[in-house]
Amino acid sequence: MAAPFDLSLYLVTDAGLAGPRGVVETVRAAVAGGITLVQLRDPAAKGRAQVETAAALLEILRPLGIPLIINDRVDVALAVGADGVHVGQSDIPAAMVREMIGPDRILGLSVSYASELAAPDLGFVDYLGVGPIYATPTKTNAAPPIGFDGLAALAAASPLPVVAIGGVKQEHVEPILAAGAAGVAIVSAIMAADDPAAAAADFSARIRRFRSG
Repeated sequence: MAAPFDLSLYLVTDAGLAGPRGVVETVRAAVAGGITLVQLRDPAAKGRAQVETAAALLEILRPLGIPLIINDRVDVALAVGADGVHVGQSDIPAAMVREMIGPDRILGLSVSYASELAAPDLGFVDYLGVGPIYATPTKTNAAPPIGFDGLAALAAASPLPVVAIGGVKQEHVEPILAAGAAGVAIVSAIMAADDPAAAAADFSARIRRFRSG
């Protein structure tokens, strides 16, 4: 299975939200604030552009020991030697992705319903992205929001660690972790922030405070 990884503060990129600053520089700033995992998600980008962005992100992340996950595009992940892949329910089945990426890379799967926890290929996955917690404009085809109660139910039933995603802001850290999540996945609250480093540091501090009791 994959090497140990930390879901605590999981940044999911969005080129539109990054604006003129760009994805790479936004991630560079955010990492200084305590990001523990980065997912490159850019469904509108062509393969070559994704490869170039992923390679630039690896230059920043690899020396720091922060894994880079590629959303959906197994070919991009393999081309650049990324640390893993994240897929949704309508993407390539997790069992097939595992076969393609091998046993050592991280594999994540999006889950919104309890019925999805019964999928036979869940045994090939390392973690679950659970949500959306709130409605979010960054993913127009998302399932209905599940809220903290839905998160708690899925986290309790999941055989894998879960990270909560979907409209997550700083003030949601405590209830998300209290619901049993291993971490928070952030898009707009960091990617669109005026100061991504400060935004990430705020999330990181809240996580530390919660865990220290």
